[in-house]
Amino acid sequence: MLGTSTTPTGPVYTPEEVALHNTAKSLWISVEGKVYDVSEFMFDHPGGEEFLLQHAGEDVTDVMKDELDHLHSEVAYELLAQYHIGDLVPSGSKPVPTSPFDGLTKRTASSPQLAPAYTSTLGKKEAFIDLTKPMVQQVWKANFSKAHYLKQVHIPRHSKESAPILGGYLEVFTQTPWWVIPIVWIPIITFFLLKSFELNDPFTAIALFAMGIMNWSVIEYSLHRFLFHVDEIMPDNRFAITAHFLLHGVHHYIPMDKMRLVMPPALSITLAIPIYSLYAAFLPTFAVCAPLAAGTITGYVGYDLMHYYLHHGKPYGAHLKEMKTYHLDHHYKDATLGYGITSKFWDRVFGTVLV
Repeated sequence: MLGTSTTPTGPVYTPEEVALHNTAKSLWISVEGKVYDVSEFMFDHPGGEEFLLQHAGEDVTDVMKDELDHLHSEVAYELLAQYHIGDLVPSGSKPVPTSPFDGLTKRTASSPQLAPAYTSTLGKKEAFIDLTKPMVQQVWKANFSKAHYLKQVHIPRHSKESAPILGGYLEVFTQTPWWVIPIVWIPIITFFLLKSFELNDPFTAIALFAMGIMNWSVIEYSLHRFLFHVDEIMPDNRFAITAHFLLHGVHHYIPMDKMRLVMPPALSITLAIPIYSLYAAFLPTFAVCAPLAAGTITGYVGYDLMHYYLHHGKPYGAHLKEMKTYHLDHHYKDATLGYGITSKFWDRVFGTVLV
């Protein structure tokens, strides 16, 4: 078991310094007077990275000993010891930094040199929506101010079970397992692809298909930034706030809910119809529309499955690991930046990169 060091012999940190390291890029915790940088361990945490993010920057001594919720074994403490970076000292023992970059550094497993720390802009949790009761009814009846709603809905909460949105018999229509997406859309993609090669030579069909995938990348960024995060121009009334919660707010409020990480088919079809209508209106023939549609839908399916994977998969390869950290920081650090899911390309183009 870990013990509290009475005479620190190495680096020391105050609770205020530890609290600044509370994102996916720099995740510190303290246990029994010792400080640990678990940034590299986050994706390997058996209980899921969401639990570490939920307590990032905090003293988790009591959490690790909670027999009802998250009791840890001796092996867990031995594993944690590998990430020890210093000792905890009382508040006031050192000057309180005025920014997360003032004198705060972290060691990474891949590099022994010191790197800058990061901090959250999400703010403090306040009384908001009860996860044990139908949430939409609460949002409607509470008639939150826009400012209070937008602040609190972007501070993630966690529930062991899928939190109810509508309640009763309607609840099943609010939940979508990830495997529904390929079941619904692969037959449609196949139809368009067969028509593409029937009406075009292979080179043209493949080129238009690739263009459709590229078109999706623009649509992905635009939907996320200008529809799902239409925060600034959203009217300050219960109708707009309830619609926002149903469309995307619920995902930010409970970002690790496995049943609400992919787009329900009813919503995706509703969005697909005007997109295809634009193709049909401005393109000369179905021979051109078909491969573009196949590529665009393929891009969407890849996006939705990757979105689920970024929340609940263990990243394999540099790009997936980078995008997982990037997207988790969108949820746990700053929801006004980092709109790319499959890549940062359009964030770089439009200046919304989350660093």
